[in-house]
Amino acid sequence: MGKKLNQTEFSVLDLAIIREGYDARDAFDRSQDLAIRVEGLGYSRFWLAEHHNMANVGSSATALLIGHVAAKTKTIRVGSGGIMLPNHAPLMVAEQFGTLATLYPNRIDLGLGRAPGTDQLTARALRRDRLETVEEFPNDLEELQMYLSDENIDGKVRAIPGEGLEIPIYLLGSSMSSAVLAARKGLPYAFASHFAPAQFLDAISYYKENFQPSEYLAEPYVISCVNVIAADEEAKAHSLATSFYQMALGIVRRKSYPLKKPVESMNGLWSQEEAATINQMMACSFVGSASSVKHDLVKFQELVQVDEIMICSHIYDHEDRLRSYEIAASCFS
Repeated sequence: MGKKLNQTEFSVLDLAIIREGYDARDAFDRSQDLAIRVEGLGYSRFWLAEHHNMANVGSSATALLIGHVAAKTKTIRVGSGGIMLPNHAPLMVAEQFGTLATLYPNRIDLGLGRAPGTDQLTARALRRDRLETVEEFPNDLEELQMYLSDENIDGKVRAIPGEGLEIPIYLLGSSMSSAVLAARKGLPYAFASHFAPAQFLDAISYYKENFQPSEYLAEPYVISCVNVIAADEEAKAHSLATSFYQMALGIVRRKSYPLKKPVESMNGLWSQEEAATINQMMACSFVGSASSVKHDLVKFQELVQVDEIMICSHIYDHEDRLRSYEIAASCFS
């Protein structure tokens, strides 16, 4: 008997999206308010994602924003979805998340990605003279785990704070590579199905079948991130979704613009080829009223059988976004 939707954990992925006509402070305040609201709705965790050099994404200093959110919430887990480890020295990540875990005990998650979260020019600016690449990710992961372990108490280099703290590590991915590593290391695995669904089913199937129990996790644990845009009326939800489509269009065109207001129609804004590409990218997206979104989420969970569904909602108006998360939460009851 498979896991049903009402037996599935649900959570939030946020990017502190910057709206057209507003600044990053507005994005930070909305993220904080969203976290407060979803905590009361039963969401399990609230993750922020590291991106750089993008005009519509404010979550570049991810650890700082995690603290901003954790400071105003009480019970919801807060973390990274993720920290792009090749951009950082593992020691610095251990110290930053050790500090967060000390300030907010038993509430901090450390999700790790192997991509730069930006273009190559910006990646070089971030890394300066560091030579680490995605190929070095397994070594960086082991170094980070060492700094966070009790066994490093006699090490010549120690993470203070951080050492000995039980900070859950999650591996993030959008391809088979991270699935292989997560299975081998016995770590929970989060797949970016909200924008890269092509290898989703193959990756989580491999992870589940090849998972090796570890000191961190006895059984495989899969998180799938999806897009949800819900409203009280079907037509309104599809109208709100045009902000999301415009943002996705920027990704296809390799441009970054602040999140735009909804439009009456995407006709004339994208070509047929661009629309097809975006529809393929956003295959794990659910737009509509409460009944239609719940119906689609139930079918999705019947197919994928994940342990947790993480919801990302790019909606221009803050109240509409809050309402979307409220409707989404009701789908899991």
